[in-house]
Amino acid sequence: MQYLEHLDDSHRSGVLELISAATNHDGVPPIAEHVVLHLRHGGDISDSHIIVCEGPTVVGYAHLDLTDEVEGPSVEIVIHPKYRGKGFAQEILTKAKEVAGIRMRLWAHGDVAAAKELALHNGFKRIRTVIQMRRSLIDALPEVDPSVQTRTFLPGLDDEEWLALNNRAFIDHPDQSKWDLNDLTIRLHENWFDPTGFFIATDKGIATAFCWTKIHGGHSHSHEGENEHHDHDPIGEIYIMGVDPAYAGRGLGKALTLAGLRYLRQNGIFSAMLYVDSDNEAALRLYKSLGFTEFGRDVLYRLDTHQLRA
Repeated sequence: MQYLEHLDDSHRSGVLELISAATNHDGVPPIAEHVVLHLRHGGDISDSHIIVCEGPTVVGYAHLDLTDEVEGPSVEIVIHPKYRGKGFAQEILTKAKEVAGIRMRLWAHGDVAAAKELALHNGFKRIRTVIQMRRSLIDALPEVDPSVQTRTFLPGLDDEEWLALNNRAFIDHPDQSKWDLNDLTIRLHENWFDPTGFFIATDKGIATAFCWTKIHGGHSHSHEGENEHHDHDPIGEIYIMGVDPAYAGRGLGKALTLAGLRYLRQNGIFSAMLYVDSDNEAALRLYKSLGFTEFGRDVLYRLDTHQLRA
C-alpha cells in the first residue's frame, strides 16, 4: 500500500482502469465524476491518494480531498471486483483515517450493505443521502411556460456570470457552491459537452436560473479520433439545475427542467436521470411532479466523534 500526494502516469492509468472495472461490475461509478475528470486530465494538485497493487494491477484505491476546512476531509474508496473480501478496503480505510483525522467524511456510491458495514464498523455515522431519480422520455411532457425567457449557454461569454449564479443557487451545498473557472473549463472541454443542451433563463438580460444536460453513452456531435464503447443505451441527465434564490418560487426550476428534458428527447434520448439530496423537499416535489421516481442512492458518512470519545 502506498500513500501518494501525486500519481504518475502509470498509477493514474491503473486507477482509471480499476474505476472502469468496478463501474462495469457494480453498475454504479465508485468515485465521483469530478474526481475522475481531474484524474483523466492529470490530477488535482491539492488531492492525495492511497493505492494497493498486486503486481502491475491497481486493485484498491482511495481518493482523499483534504482541502475543505469547513466540512472536513472527504474520502472515496474502490476495490477491484476480483480482489474483494481480502481486507484491502479495511487496510485502505485505516490508512485514510490516519491521514484525514477525526473530521473525515466517507462517500459510498450506491447504498450497499458492504459499504454500510465497513463504515459502521469503523466508527462512521450516516449524515447525507443523495437520490438518483429517473423517468422515461417516451411519455408526454408538459409544455414549457412561454413567459420564461431562455437561451443557450455561450462558452467564453457566460462563464463568469454562470459561475456566480451557480454558487448563489447552491450556497448551502459546499461542494457545488465552490466552483471556479477551472472547474467549469474542464467540463466545457469534455467530449459530452454541448452548449445547445445548456439552458439559461434570463430576466432583463440577467441570468436567473439554468439547466445543464448531459448525455451518457452517446453524443449529439462527434470528435475526430474518438472511439467510445458503451454497454447501455444512451441516457440523458439533468446534470445541474439551479435557481437564483432571489427568483425562487416563480416556476423557473420547472420551466428549465422541462427545456432540458425536451432537448434530450429531441436528440433521440428516451430515458432521463438526475441526482438530488434526500432532504431537498422542494426539488423532490418538483421532480416527482415531472414523473421522476427513485432509482438509487449515494451515502455520505462522517466519523462519529462522540463514539470515538466514549
